[in-house]
Amino acid sequence: MPNELEVTLTDAVIARLADGAEPRFRRIAQSLIRHLHDFVRDVEPTEEEWFEAIKFLTATGQKCDDKRQEFILLSDVLGVSMLVDAVNHRSSGATTETTVLGPFFVHGAPEIENGGDMAAGWPGEPAYVSGRVLSTEGRPLPGALLDLWQSNSEGNYDVQIADTGGKQLRAKLRTDADGCFRFRTILPTSYPVPTDGPVGLILNRMGRHPMRPAHLHFMVSAPGYETVVTHLFVKGDPYLESDVVFGVKDSLVVDFRRSESQAEAQKAGLTAPFYSASYDFVLRPAGAAKQQAARAASDAVQSSVRRQSEKE
Repeated sequence: MPNELEVTLTDAVIARLADGAEPRFRRIAQSLIRHLHDFVRDVEPTEEEWFEAIKFLTATGQKCDDKRQEFILLSDVLGVSMLVDAVNHRSSGATTETTVLGPFFVHGAPEIENGGDMAAGWPGEPAYVSGRVLSTEGRPLPGALLDLWQSNSEGNYDVQIADTGGKQLRAKLRTDADGCFRFRTILPTSYPVPTDGPVGLILNRMGRHPMRPAHLHFMVSAPGYETVVTHLFVKGDPYLESDVVFGVKDSLVVDFRRSESQAEAQKAGLTAPFYSASYDFVLRPAGAAKQQAARAASDAVQSSVRRQSEKE
């Protein structure tokens, strides 16, 4: 039978919130406290289990640095990132759907010409990606910016590899006067998320695989329009139905067609055989809706450093 403290403690904690607290913060804090307390009442953790949770969260923070964000990865594999994306970017179907940013975005990708190669020097199967950036009325958006990033053929991002000589397999390019874009790269492959940290341990305890289906990352923006953070997934990948971060949407699955034509390859600046894919991104006018934010692992570290400096 519950004792009195079990019944009254939640309201007592919430009552300690200052009356002058910012309303949104107050709402979040009240809900967080209620849900956490309800969780404890539901599962009735032992003190040993409670301390294991403390150790897990501590280890997750210790695994974070300016190149890796283990908390974002944890959010991803628990489906929280996609749920946050869903409630912030409800789509009518007329615009390109969003998905998770992922833990490996970095600022400052090198700019390349439209039609340039974002994977120069990296081994892999050649690929050519093209398309347009359009408004919801179908009007081309010249000068729209595409920020691109992907893993290498072994499934690693540049920040996971030592001595890459700078930002690799990343690029920025702008659409031409007709709103068209094109670039060369290597065919993306499926890969595991990092499993050498606390997130890997929890996936193992859950009996889940760590795989993401093959994809390219895109962040597409244009003045006066909402930024879209999304992926293009490779049709036929075996992990489309079981993406470890729950990020796949049918509208983002694209056919990368294999071609043996040397003539077609030469037009694209590649050698045969090669793969090609085409996709049109549709942006809606900027309004009251929340913009997707591009946050890198380094942003969390720098914010923490700034707060510490301010305290000192």
